[in-house]
This record gives sequence, C-alpha cells and structure tokens, in this order.
Amino acid sequence: MGKKSKKGQTTRQGKHQKRRPTSGTTNPTQISASKPNTPKRETTEGETVSSVNANNNVNTNAAAAAVAMALAAAKNGTPSPNLTPQFVTTTAASTTPSTPTPTDADASPSPQDVPIAVAEPPPPAKLPPGLMSNLNLLTPNQVNLATALCLQPTNQGHLFAAWGDDATPDASKIALMEQLERMDKAYPSDGLAGYIRNAKVLLESSRKGVNPLEGWKPQVPEGDTFTLGSDDYKFMEKVGMTQIGKCGFVLVAGGLGERLGYGGIKLGLPTEMTTETAYLKYYIETILAIQSRYSEPDIKLPLCIMVSNDTNQGTIELLEANDYFGMDCDQITIVQQGDGVPALQDNDATIAMDSNDPCKIQAKPHGHGDIHSLLHSHRVALNWCKKGLEWVIFFQDTNGLAFHTLPLALGVSNSRNLVMNSIAVPRKGKQAVGGIATLVNESGEERTINVEYNQLDPLLRASGFPDGDVNDPKTGFSPFPGNINQLLFKLKPYAEALLRTNGAMPEFVNPKYADEAKSVFKKPTRLECMMQDFPTVLSGDAAKRVGFTSIAADLCFSPVKNATADGVKLQLKGTAPGVAATGEADQYGAIRKIMASIGCKVEDAPESTFDGIKVIAGPEIVLKPSFAVCPAEYTSRFPNPSKVIISGRSSLVIEGNVTIESLTLDGALTIECEDGASGVISELSVKNKGWEKMEDITDSSPEYIRIRGYKMKKIETRQIVFKKDGTVVGYPPAATTSSGVVAPAATPSSVVVELNQPEKREAANADNFCGGCVIS
Repeated sequence: MGKKSKKGQTTRQGKHQKRRPTSGTTNPTQISASKPNTPKRETTEGETVSSVNANNNVNTNAAAAAVAMALAAAKNGTPSPNLTPQFVTTTAASTTPSTPTPTDADASPSPQDVPIAVAEPPPPAKLPPGLMSNLNLLTPNQVNLATALCLQPTNQGHLFAAWGDDATPDASKIALMEQLERMDKAYPSDGLAGYIRNAKVLLESSRKGVNPLEGWKPQVPEGDTFTLGSDDYKFMEKVGMTQIGKCGFVLVAGGLGERLGYGGIKLGLPTEMTTETAYLKYYIETILAIQSRYSEPDIKLPLCIMVSNDTNQGTIELLEANDYFGMDCDQITIVQQGDGVPALQDNDATIAMDSNDPCKIQAKPHGHGDIHSLLHSHRVALNWCKKGLEWVIFFQDTNGLAFHTLPLALGVSNSRNLVMNSIAVPRKGKQAVGGIATLVNESGEERTINVEYNQLDPLLRASGFPDGDVNDPKTGFSPFPGNINQLLFKLKPYAEALLRTNGAMPEFVNPKYADEAKSVFKKPTRLECMMQDFPTVLSGDAAKRVGFTSIAADLCFSPVKNATADGVKLQLKGTAPGVAATGEADQYGAIRKIMASIGCKVEDAPESTFDGIKVIAGPEIVLKPSFAVCPAEYTSRFPNPSKVIISGRSSLVIEGNVTIESLTLDGALTIECEDGASGVISELSVKNKGWEKMEDITDSSPEYIRIRGYKMKKIETRQIVFKKDGTVVGYPPAATTSSGVVAPAATPSSVVVELNQPEKREAANADNFCGGCVIS
C-alpha cells in the first residue's frame, strides 16, 4: 500500500505501490471514487474568492447580471435537435476521428461559468418571486440554471414554490440548487433542459401510441450458436485464447442486495458457500489469472466498476478491507452514476418533487445505459486504447458464470471482425426475455439489436411473420436468441463511437396511465436508457459488424437478483428463479458440465429443496481461477479425464498450478498450490464424511445464509497443500476428525478448513518455482 496522507487518501509511492482506485481525470461529470458525490463550488474566470461570502453566496448584483444574460439567451432561443420517437439520442453527433489519441481526450470541452457582465436586473414577473428574492444564495452558474428551468419551453418554475415561504431554510434552498446542478452536469446532452425537451417528445409519442419501431422490419439475425465440446466450439475458443490477454473489463454494479434480503452491496455476496468467495473477489481473481497467463509482461488488465450513490462507499470499503483482492489499485477505475434523473409527473414533463421535502427533487435511476457516457466522460476507453488493449467486456454484478464463454466470444469477434458481440442464450418463442433481431428500414439502414419480448412478437406479425415469435422446428428454439447483457466490444471502434456521441444512449419512457385518455400517470415516470442499445449509435460499416454468440444458459448465465419468495413463484412457472441458492448450484453445475464434456466422471447429487427452492446441490466443485478459467484449460489440468471420478455427495476445491492425473473422490477434498509451486495428483482415492448443507432460515443467522436457506457443515476434510519450497502437507496423512478423534496414520488427514479468508499474494518467479510434486 502507498503511504496514506489522510484518511481515505493514498499517495503514490513508486511504480508498483498500491493506491486508491482512480476515478479518471477530474471534470464535472465525474464522481470521486473516494467519497459520495459532493458538489464542488467553482469560481468564474476573473471572480475573486473575496466575492464569495461565508455561505458561498455570490454578490447579488453579479447574480442579477447573470439572470439578465440568461433571460436574453432564453428569449433568443436555440433550435431543438431533430428527435425521432424511434431512437431518441440525447447528444448531437460530431465528426468521428479516425483513431482515438491523447489529443482527443485533451481536447474534450469542459463547461465554463457564464462571465459576469453589467446589466439591468430582469423584470420580477419573469421568475418566481421566491427565487427572485433568494438570488443572493446562488452562484452565477446556479442562477443561469434556475432561470433556464423556469422559462419556456422548460417551464419548471414550480421547483421554487417553497422558496417564498419564510419557514423554508436557506440551507434547503441551496441543497435543491446543488441537486439540480449535479443532475444538469450529469446528463450528457444539454443538461436538464435537454432532458425535459427529450421527455416531452417521448411522452407525446407514448400518449399517441406511436410504435417506437415504426418503419423497421425484423429479420433473423446473423450470429453463431455453439455446443460445449463440439469441434466448432474448441476451434473458436482456441482463437479467442489468443485475444483474452488484451481485454479491459467493465463491471456494472449499481445495485444493493435489498431485493434479495441482503443489506450490503451485491458484490459482497458469497458466490457459493464452499469457500464463501465474494463476487468481487472472484471477478478480480479471474482477471488476474488471465493476466498472469495470457497478457504481455508489461500489461495489467484494467477493471472499471460502475457504482451508484448507494453502492459507491460499500464497494470502496470492500476493496480496501481486502487489499483489492490482490489487484494493483491503478488497475481499478470507479465511475459513479450520481443522483439519477428527475421523475416526471405528467405529459408536460413536470419535474416531481419529493412528497416529504418541497426542496428536493424526486430522483429515479436513468438505467445502466449510463455506463457508456461515464466511460467517455472519464476517458476510460481512450486510456485503454493508449495502453494497447483491443477489447472491452461488460458483465453483471452477480453472474458467477460470466467468464466461462469469454474466449469463445472473443474467437467469434476476432474471426468475424465484429464491433459488438452479444453473448446470448437460446430462448423459446414468446419467452419473457429480450430477443436479438436484425432491424432494417426502407433506406437499407441495419441494426442488430435487442428487442423487448413484448415488442418482438407484434413486430414480427406486422412484418410478414404471421405466426410471430415461434420456435424453429429444427432447433426447438426461437431464431431470435435471448439477450443477457454480457457485451463484448472491439475497443478502437467503440472508443470512436463514444467520441462522436458522448456515449449517450437512446432513451425510452414507460409511463403507467391512470385513465384511458392517457393524461394522468399512476405514479411519476422517467426517461431510461439501456447499455445493450449501443448499436443504435453505430453507423456505416460499423453498424453491420454486430453479431451474437449463443450458448446454453447453464454455461454462461445465472444471475442472483430475486428474493427467495419471488424465486419460488418463478420456479413454479418454469422460469429460472434467479436466487442465491440457484446461483450457487448453477456454478457447481457449470463446472460439472465442463468436466463431463472432456470425459471426467462426475455424478449429480439428487435434487434438494431449501426454503422452497429446488436445486441439484452437488457435488460442490470449486475450481479457482488460478487453476482454470475456461473450458480450454480443463484438458491440461485433467490429462486423463476418465480417471477422475467424483461422487454426487462430494466437495472439491482446487487452487493453483495443479495437474489432476487420477482421482477418486467420495467426500471432501481441498488442494492448494502456493504461488511459485506446482503439484501433480496421481492415483489418489479419498473417502470421508465430507460436508453437508444444513437447512438454516433462522433470524439469528447471517443474511447471506438466510437468503440461501442453508449453511455448510464441514464434517471431515482431506487437505493437501503444495508448498513453494517443495514440501507437501497432507500426505502421508496425519488424521483427525472434527470431533477431535485421532485416526490411524494410514487414514487421510481430516480437518475443517476455512477457505474464505483472504490471503496475501506471494511473488512467483523462476528462482523459487519447484520442480513439481506428485501425490499418489
């Protein structure tokens, strides 16, 4: 760690020292990674510090002058962009440079305060009286913003209704302006005025029932579908393995675990109960394993984490408490979504106030589409280009299967020269999952993009597919595969598109109406955007270089997003529950499936039920990323797969540079190989009492146990450790049971092992690499 100069700050101490995750170059749309977004007061060019009083209030005459200028600008007006209801994009296009360069980043414009000029104060009738009487509280920038919001066509003067009440504290008024200012700076095109303008267009289209896909006809998309273990799979994965060391990783993690019944951030949840490895630790360990085996020596693979106000502090605390799980701090960038966007209460896009606070905007999330604008404003994509990276992969916060198919998708993208590649899953016709389709309009423009399931079927019926979204009789699945929001981009054209569009995604609105005339909302709505809509901002040849890689969901997708009670209902309907218990079971299942595909003999456990959720709970097999990260590596780790036999009640954990030549397991076994060591397991047979899942839903148990409905009881364990000095622990055995009974020396060692404690990494180099130890 670097030397800490203050609490929460770390100074750089040499090239290889740790420091806090970076949040990019400072600009108004960026959020500090070290603390929640706190607006920073800025002075205008030429303004002196003495013009700001103890409350950071500017001179009233200066504020009045700024109002006069703002009123004049509003009177002159500016033309609105030509927005279409099909794909409304909140940014104006500019010329795309051929190659992202440092100059491109340095030339990015930064907002400047409006210069103060001498002018007469505006007529009081132009602004709400409460605002006019409180101008002395505001900075010139805030005065300009308040004025623009009050005047036509924005027409949001009601925001300041409480300012005329003497009982309203000045601090509350300032807090409202600061909230508005943060929202204004965070919106990628024309601030809040642009947000209101776009909202009016979309709300009017919604009221009229305009089809957002009008003029577009669907076609079956061009993509690649694979079966694990097939020759095509192996070939494409091999191609991808040449690219895997050139990736940047983007983790979309803005959510808390409240929906699951878990009070912390979802990244802190254990992926499984065998080792209790947190999702964030698992992701970082995987990236580091890829880096150590496939990247050039001078390349450190970066991780960018998108957080929200809710998860920012928890994410940083989790990283710092665990020494960043072994990753160097300068590999991690944290970008924050901020306050969200204003909720809208009617078709006029009137901003809704908080029902409990007349000086607070009711805010709602803008959607995960913000990740693209954040990567642009923080210059993340450009910086990654400069470092020589070639790909960027987007993945979700609680999908433990995310990386199994990354080499496969990379192989497809590299072979087909794709700009964007969606990892997809087979879906049934009309299944409630967005489908990937190619849309073509009359001018020949083409987009391969996710279409929501409730839009796909009627769109097909209206476009020459009389049966709509139905299964292909040859495959049993819809020809429109399911989107899982795991996206792979070619970095250079991705960065070029960000420069041209500021990363702003098309928005949509989905108000719930309380009347047939569609004039009243049941509750406030907001504009939203989705990251998978990126193809809408591609143009020319790039727009045609979009495809998908489809593979069975049990190998690539099992998110943890639902509470157990909701999961039970979904499972009864035949839908994946998406709960902690199934997320864990599917992790074990994916590993069993990969092992079976190369010839290992792995028996499934019988079905179990925990708190109403049915799972195939075992055998519990955890292969740490230091052992294997993808199917291509399993063949070298299990060179004689037919000699690997694992019973359905077994538990197996393997970590490090180990080769399993032959193993028969009926119980619990952990194998650890320290950094700098290697080991071989040969002719090993282990039989012991093993581990058991015990039902546990008691209120006194930790939340991560209650949401699963069980805990792991480790009764008897065989532990083997390969040391980097060449010694081996665990053979010949020295046995005890969990009850303390000493077994004969010939009995395998049996101890309860805590596997979830973070360990410090030990440097590995050629001098301390042992020649390989064999257990037989």
